[in-house]
This record gives sequence, C-alpha cells and structure tokens, in this order.
Amino acid sequence: MVNCCGLITANKDPVPLKSIEVELEVRDHVATVVSTLNYENKEDKPLEAVFVFPLPGDAAVCHFSAQIGQTQIVAEVKEKQKAREEYDDALSSGQQAFLLEESEQSPDIFSLSVGSLPPGESASIRLDYVTELAVQADDGLRFCLPAVLNPRYQPLGSGGSGGVQVTSVPASLVPYSLSFSARVSSPRPISKVESSCSLDPLQYLNSEQTQATIKLAAGHKFDRDVELLIYYKDAHQPTAVVEAGQASAELGSLMGDPVVMVSLYPEFPQSVMSSVASCGEFVFLLDRSGSMDCPINNSKQQETRISSARDTLLLLLKSLPMGCYFNIYSFGSSYEHIFPKSVEYSQQTMEEALKKVGEMGANLGGTEILSPLQHIYSQSCIPSQPRQLFVFTDGEVGNTKQVLDLVKKNSGSHRCFSFGIGEGSSSALINGLAKEGGGHAQFITGTDRMQPKVMQSLRFALQPAVVDISVTWDLPKGVSVTVLSPPITALFQGQRSLIYAQLTGQSPKAAEGCVTVKYSLAGHPSQNQLRFSLKPAEDTGSTVHRLGARTLIRSLEMEERERRGQPDGGLKEKVVQLSVQSGVSSSFTAFIAVNKADGEAIQGPLVRRNIPIAWMGVPPSKSRNLRMGAAIFKRDCCIIGSPIAMACSLQLDDEFEMADDVPPVMPKQPPRDPLLQLVSLQQASGCWLLDPALSAALGKTSEEVDKSKPAPVNSDVWATVLALIWLHGFKKDAKEEWELLAMKAASWLRSQNAPCLTECVEAGNALLGCSMQKDVLGL
Repeated sequence: MVNCCGLITANKDPVPLKSIEVELEVRDHVATVVSTLNYENKEDKPLEAVFVFPLPGDAAVCHFSAQIGQTQIVAEVKEKQKAREEYDDALSSGQQAFLLEESEQSPDIFSLSVGSLPPGESASIRLDYVTELAVQADDGLRFCLPAVLNPRYQPLGSGGSGGVQVTSVPASLVPYSLSFSARVSSPRPISKVESSCSLDPLQYLNSEQTQATIKLAAGHKFDRDVELLIYYKDAHQPTAVVEAGQASAELGSLMGDPVVMVSLYPEFPQSVMSSVASCGEFVFLLDRSGSMDCPINNSKQQETRISSARDTLLLLLKSLPMGCYFNIYSFGSSYEHIFPKSVEYSQQTMEEALKKVGEMGANLGGTEILSPLQHIYSQSCIPSQPRQLFVFTDGEVGNTKQVLDLVKKNSGSHRCFSFGIGEGSSSALINGLAKEGGGHAQFITGTDRMQPKVMQSLRFALQPAVVDISVTWDLPKGVSVTVLSPPITALFQGQRSLIYAQLTGQSPKAAEGCVTVKYSLAGHPSQNQLRFSLKPAEDTGSTVHRLGARTLIRSLEMEERERRGQPDGGLKEKVVQLSVQSGVSSSFTAFIAVNKADGEAIQGPLVRRNIPIAWMGVPPSKSRNLRMGAAIFKRDCCIIGSPIAMACSLQLDDEFEMADDVPPVMPKQPPRDPLLQLVSLQQASGCWLLDPALSAALGKTSEEVDKSKPAPVNSDVWATVLALIWLHGFKKDAKEEWELLAMKAASWLRSQNAPCLTECVEAGNALLGCSMQKDVLGL
C-alpha cells in the first residue's frame, strides 16, 4: 500500500506541483508570508491541478497572482459563486484560469485550482498572507508553516461527501520540494530563534541585534510542520503601531483611514496573584480518536499522543485544589464521561478517575467533538464554582466553524483552554476554542512535552477571573475611533491582548493618543494604560489594515452564522464588500485570475489531478483499522471525477472497521517516568503516605526511610517532606510540571502544625543527599 501512496491515478501519472518557495518576514509579532508554488505540466494533455492545503487559522490571504511564461495575472477578490462561474466559463472557453477559495467548514483550509495548463507549460503561483504570532507559555512567538494536512473527520450527516479528496502520502514520496527563509525585525533585540527543523545559524544584520535572517538547513524534507519560536528581550512591553491609509482608497473607508494595532500585556497586582483559587469546576475533554495513537513527536517514537495525554491528566488531577469539582470526558465517534455529572474532588473520586484514565486508549474511532461539547454545556453550572474546560485534541475535524459557534454561544458560563497535539492539528480549531471561550491555546509539537504547557494553562485557570473589562480611548479633538476587534472577554497575567481600530479625522503633528483597559480582579478595580504616537510607522505596507479587516470579517461571519435562517441585516453583503475592498479572503469570496491575453484557445479534454499531502508516520500495519477517504472541501459546483487511487488515501479519524472478536490494541506502555511514579502516589489532600512504594520512588529501601525518620514526626509528614525535597532536589528542570502539586503539599504540611519540621527537613536532606532549605520548600 505504501509504495503506491504517492501516485494519484490508476496509471501512476505524476502530479504537476514541482516546488514550493516560502519567504517569511516577521515584524515584532506580525508575520507576512510569501509562498510561490511552481507547477509544470509534463503530460500530453491540458491539465487542471487541484492543491488542497492548510494555512494558519487566523491568516489573512491578501494577494494571489500567476506567472505563465512572460505573462503575469493578478487575481481579484470576488463573491465566491461569481468567481466559480468565471473560472468554469474560462475553462470551457479554453482559457487559463486560477481559483483560490477557503473551505466552507474550516478557515484554515484552502483549495487552489489551476486550470487549463497546456502540455509542457509551467506556471508560478504567488500567494501572500499576513498573520499574528501567538505568544507561548515561555514568551516565545510561534510561527507555523503547516506541512501536513491531516484528513479532517466529517461527522455523519454533515454533507461531507462528494468534495475534493485529500490524498495523504508518506512524506518521502511527496513529489515537490520546499525552500524556506525568514527575516526578523523588532524594536527589541532578538534573543534567539528555535525550530523543530534543522536551521542554518541565525545571522544578525546590525549590532543592536534587532534584525536577523534564518533559513532551513539544506536537505530538509517536508515531513513535518515548519515551526519557528522567536524570542525577544523585554517581550512583555506594550506597543502600538499606527499605519497610514492607502492613498488610492477613499477617506473614511477602512483602507483609506489610518489603522492602529495595540498590543497590551496586563500586569495584575502581586497581592491578588499570590492567592491561588481553591474552587472551580474543571472539565477535561480528551480526544481518543484513532490518530491519537500516533507518536507525539519524531524523537520519542514509543510515546504516543494518548499516552502523553494520560500522563498529563495524572498531573492535572494531582494539582487540583481541594474543594473544587471535576469530570473527565473522552470522545471519538461517540463520547464517554467518568461521572454522570461533575463531582467534588476527594481521594475517592480522584482514585476512581485515575483508574479510568489509565484504561483509556485511542479506540473511539472518529473525531466528533461537537456532541460532547453540547452535553457539557447542557449541564447546570455549580454555584460559586466557575467552569474551566480543558480540550485535548490533534485537531482533525471538518466542522470547525460549527464547533466554534457553540463555544462562543456558551462563553458566558466557562473559560476554554485548548491544546493542539502533534503535527497537523488545526490552528483554526485550537486557537478558535480558546479565543471564543475566553481561555488560552497551546500547541504541542516537535520535541515539546505536553505536561509543562498544560500546567501553565492550569495556572491561568486558577487565576482569579477578570470581569467588567472595558476599553476607552483618549484621542485629540477631531479624531474619532472605530474599534474593529470584538470586545476583550478574557485577560491573563502576562498574556497579550490585541486591539485593532480605525482612526478617522485629521490629527495635529506630534499628536498622541491613549488607550486604557479597565477591569475588576478579585473585587479590586484595576487598569493598564498605553500612550502612543499617532504618527504612522514607516514601511509597514498594508499589514495592519489587512489584519484589522480580517478581524472584522471573522466577527461578521460568526454573527451571520448565528443569525442563519433569520434576517441578518445584510451581514453577508457587508463581508463581501469588506473582503473586496481590503483584498482579504473570506468564506463568502474567492480569488479569481483569468489569462485574457490574446492567444489560441487550449485544445483537448481537460484532465484533473489532485495534489497529495504528506501524512505523518502511520505504519502500514495499522492500516487495517483505518477507513479510506477524506472529503473535507465541499463545492456547490460539480467536481470532475478523476481516477484517484482511493486505496492510497488513509483516514486516521474515521470509525474503526474492526471485527467484533478483535479487541482494541492498547498502546505498549514505556517504563514509568520516576517523576510520574512519585506524583501518582500523592493523595488528593496533597500529602504522601509512608509506604514501600514511596521508598522505591525515592530510590531508597523502606528500612532506610524508616530508620532516618525523626522520632516525634508523624509518618505522613515525614513522607511528604521527603517527596518535596526529592522534587526540588532532583527534578528542578521540570518544576513547571509539579509546582502546583508541591504548593498543595506545602499547604498541607503547614496546616498540620507539625513539631520539629526543621529537624525533619535536615534528616530528609541527609537521607536523599540534598541541601534544601525550608523556605525553598514553601514551609
């Protein structure tokens, strides 16, 4: 099966996409990406090629053009159905045409149709987009060029049949190459740039180290997402960039007026942040679809996504505060929950949950995330226990917009924290869940460990909820503001909030503006303020305008979906008008380019070719559990049927077609990590019990541990002190993973008013060969 995966037709005809060139320019936290796709028709017939590919979910596609020989065609943005009709008319009359459109189901999937490419002809397609770079838990800015388009699971009854088929092939057989280079500039020095792919050394362009270039090392295979993590010094400084309007655009319009992009990093009073919440309803939603049985990264082949998720749930459950409530859901083609409704956190409920978690495998079939979300939201909230939803998925769904609409509808009753696991997870889904749910998104790729990122999000969830958020503007007389961004619904310590706004009117030279964010935190009114110059920045092009337009377009699209079937006040027309005016893609428009240069019509029947997408590391031995085909991109018009070799299209997340007598294969368990072994022994209250299992986890015999215990010290106090010393002494590099459960242990110890605690710590240091002080342990 694997040998034929790179071949699309029954006759083993080659695909025409030959190479992809990508140039990235990063200015502070905004990226402009220029991609060039080079096609060549080596067949003896005219060709129509279809390439379905991923882009970041919050990207704004803003330019599309084609070069054929000496002729360049620049695409226009038009209403989608008109663009499709113009494309079909061009093909039927023998003209060359190009169509770029966004998926109906997910804003991070695009389809590029290259029509009527004559025999022996080459075409070069240029695609530009702009996007914001998300801030990671370690303050790095993440850029991801998706190399992998995992098959998106279409829920039953969603109308996903009969669309463009995405054929997934092994990366080694993808018949096109990739070159990638990046230029980074910032007002602040660039500390470093990291990647899961091999890079050439970072080249600084000035002595201040505020400009640098980087590129992929030679020999890179497009077998994984190209992910860059960019680190600046003093990354948490608030900034504002004012971009001048286009001279050719009408004053008073979005593109004709200046647009400001404000980046805020709220700082909360330390007195409030020092108190960790001791309440809440924590609901964990875990993906158990077939693809969760894939390796989590390329360096630890034995660790699967599902096994890492199980370990993460262990840390989460041990770190929860006493007095909270929790439940665990898991989903595939169906969904399960451990308790009928959320239960109070106790030793008994924690043990019951951990037992069920240990039995979880990637054996629930497809990825139907909508149904469990609907069930969770149907449950009544618990008074004085704010709901916190944690979603773990590799993000391969086809009904992204429907899922996000549901989360937004229920955003007033919970905060949603989302985690994209492995290569190819949908950024539109992961970022959208957090954005619409007022939470925070994390991606676990490359050699990342899931646990520290998830625990960072738990810290956010334990922060007091920020309420009564308002944004006010103070501008010179004669200047008014129209905010393009939706209202801010969530603020977290140290996390960025972006605001786009259109500025109308004339401002005096050297004028300043001021934006103030006010909010209430734990009953205390607070505010953060930023003053900024209204003088437009130089050399920003139209990046800020396009990102502002994209933000407004997405808000209007979601509002239109909410009102579907009701009068919408012309929302669709507003989106189309804004999309055409700004040149930014939307779900209601498409880019269309037709070569109308004089020349003979292209003769011969049109042959359709579908370009394959790399799939990641699914061994052929697992193929018996996988159904074929992945229809993800629905077209209203007819799709020309080409002889696609369907046996080569692997669908990870469809229902398993296993014989009734064949039990699901549970993943082989690697040896337990010593840290997780120790954590697994902690009680819900935060203490450890003195028993042989603890001694073994500490690397000591029961006799050694018992003999070293100071006589007046309670055995549970002694056990807990030893566990804390071991964590601080031997697992300091993993502190992000165990810090919360250690705080709970220290709190338990303080509540015991144990005598001789100093003597106890000294004896523990002597036994374990450490030198920890009481204050370091939180005592």
